Amino acid sequence: MKVKKAIIPAAGLGTRVLPASKAVPKEMLNIVDKPAIQYIVEEAVAAGIEDILIITNRGKGAIEDHFDHAFELECGLRGNPAKEKILQQVEEVANLANVYFLRQKETKGLGHAILCGRSFIGDEPFAVLYGDDVIISEDPAIGQLCRACEKYGKGVVGVQEVTREQIKLYCSLDVTPLEGRAMNCHNIIEKPKDEEIMSLYAILGRVVLPPEVFPMLEEGVARITQGEFYLTETMSDLGRAGKLIAYDFEGVRYDMGNKLGIMKANCEVALKHPEIGAGFREYVKQLAASL
Repeated sequence: MKVKKAIIPAAGLGTRVLPASKAVPKEMLNIVDKPAIQYIVEEAVAAGIEDILIITNRGKGAIEDHFDHAFELECGLRGNPAKEKILQQVEEVANLANVYFLRQKETKGLGHAILCGRSFIGDEPFAVLYGDDVIISEDPAIGQLCRACEKYGKGVVGVQEVTREQIKLYCSLDVTPLEGRAMNCHNIIEKPKDEEIMSLYAILGRVVLPPEVFPMLEEGVARITQGEFYLTETMSDLGRAGKLIAYDFEGVRYDMGNKLGIMKANCEVALKHPEIGAGFREYVKQLAASL
């Protein structure tokens, strides 16, 4: 079945990038001239996804405003030949896809956030694009996973190899080769200790899940009395049941919940930007020569 719906969890508080995220949602922090979450929505749209649910919480109204029409702004730009291109860019944001919003009223983790979208998804496979992760690639990363889901009829987690120190901050997967970039995933351990590391493959912000995860998530969330319910626990259950693929996707991933990740994204995207790329490249060369 073709994947047509996606959930973007964007309810996190952004504590790793404070004070920047005190009044501005971290998903609205920019990469050159677009907020991070616009890159994520554009990736989903480029992969053929038609309906997108963004999970937010209090204080995230700026995300909703960004994907809506700004009539006063558009009226001010309309009719000015010098502002025609800018007007087109502003209007395109509001027309990218069918974008819906839902608040996660309790902070119970990523597993609970996905469960909030159960009625939106219904009985079909769906994509999940983490709000912290921007992935730049010619072939949309989530599209690569969707094709794997359609081919193998299983859930798919997007992975890349990381360092041994980084794996302790993410999760470690038990995988065996399947075909090309696809691997069978048998188990996942969240934030593993040294002795628990099974491989250096970690899930980096993109997954495609079957609708059967919702009763599994419901059961898991019901068990927690405090803290968070990790989506990883349910995906690990899928792996142990032989229903999960790990796909080593092509693309450069930036952690937008991390100050260094934000700077890397801005620098590398700016170097390729059609308006400022050439000038920024010269600036970087001059700066590097002075270090």
